[in-house]
Amino acid sequence: MTTSSRTLGDLFDAFEREAFRLETLDDYSKFGSVDAYHAFLAGEPQPDDYNAGWVERLRSYTGTGKRLYRVHILSRPLTDYLRFELGWGYRKNMTGGEEFFILDVTEKPNPLEAVPDFWFFDSESVAVMSYDGGGKYLGSEVLPVEQAERFKQYRDLALTHAEPFPAWWAKHGV
Repeated sequence: MTTSSRTLGDLFDAFEREAFRLETLDDYSKFGSVDAYHAFLAGEPQPDDYNAGWVERLRSYTGTGKRLYRVHILSRPLTDYLRFELGWGYRKNMTGGEEFFILDVTEKPNPLEAVPDFWFFDSESVAVMSYDGGGKYLGSEVLPVEQAERFKQYRDLALTHAEPFPAWWAKHGV
């Protein structure tokens, strides 16, 4: 699906200051840690080495002063997948320095309705993520730099309405 000569991987390789992610789905279970998700559903304990590769990569970024952070738009009650992602994924990734924020729209309108999932690097490079209706990742499209301002506004709006994950989790986590 990538229409640019740049890829999402290229953007991760090249960013210098920050990488921001907006997550909008309640279920990403068809991509990534599928086996871990099934283990979670079966009530198995989280393996010590769960997500170890990504955590090490995070440390390589944050150890040089780069910031990785994301906002997840969600509503309660949490889906099984969100309980997994937040309970296993976010809490583990925090050990690598990634920051998380929650924009809980349970009792308020979503200020970013119809905005897609995306990664935003150094306030200038955007990769829009595509998923099918079941949460299967279909690919990403790196957008022209002229569209960066719109995504900067999305990022800023998300952060304005979100709260830090640790505070949100202390109130609503399971």
